[in-house]
Amino acid sequence: MNLFKLLNEGLIYSLHVEEWQFYVLIAAFLIFGIAAAYLLGSINSAIIISRLIYRDDIRRHGSGNAGTTNMLRTYGKGAAVLTLLGDMVKTALAILVMAVFFGFRYNMGISLNEGYCYIAGLFAVLGHVFPIYYGFKGGKGVLCTATMALVLTPIIFLILLLLFIAIVAVSKYVSLGSVSVAVLYPIMVTSYVKLVFGGMPTPGLITLCTILLAIFIVWCHRHNLQRISDRTESKISFKKKAIPAPAEDEKSEDDE
Repeated sequence: MNLFKLLNEGLIYSLHVEEWQFYVLIAAFLIFGIAAAYLLGSINSAIIISRLIYRDDIRRHGSGNAGTTNMLRTYGKGAAVLTLLGDMVKTALAILVMAVFFGFRYNMGISLNEGYCYIAGLFAVLGHVFPIYYGFKGGKGVLCTATMALVLTPIIFLILLLLFIAIVAVSKYVSLGSVSVAVLYPIMVTSYVKLVFGGMPTPGLITLCTILLAIFIVWCHRHNLQRISDRTESKISFKKKAIPAPAEDEKSEDDE
């Protein structure tokens, strides 16, 4: 079986086994896929890049957050782009592992398999926020969530990306844009499925995973939202900066 066919159909559905063996394999593949997604999500691109390229630790600078926004503020656009790509690749790989087991079929711009790939995306985000390799202290999962949306729901991703850019351009608050599109994600997935497929209900696992992600992203940004309310949240700037000294009094928390 070639890789394309395997990804389309899924390994589980190509095996000829007894019914009880089928359900055992589902459980085994699901557990392995979840573990792989979490471990891949725990890889922190910002920390790795800051150590390998700059012989430094991003957590010593700015807000102390190991994410793309702090990389942008500390090392500039190049480092931020590398961090962004790293976070995207690990999330895509996490989904790919689950897709090998259960299949990955697009239909009208959205993957509507039973929802196993959405579970992988969810646990990749959890790994990013609570990484086992770095004392369970990571970023905020925004880029991982965006990558999940890009891979599984590309049309919805493009719409949300435009909304995100518009919100950030007007407000200069990355956190506000992130929370806004995270809340809209499950709503748009459900609405898109009903619109395109003639009122068909969205599969339960997909609805559950997208709602949990929205709640989780809002929770991760609770302090940012409070600072926005207090008008003390830092606004994004795209001006190139020199590497600053470690800042102990930084009030802002970055977004990834």
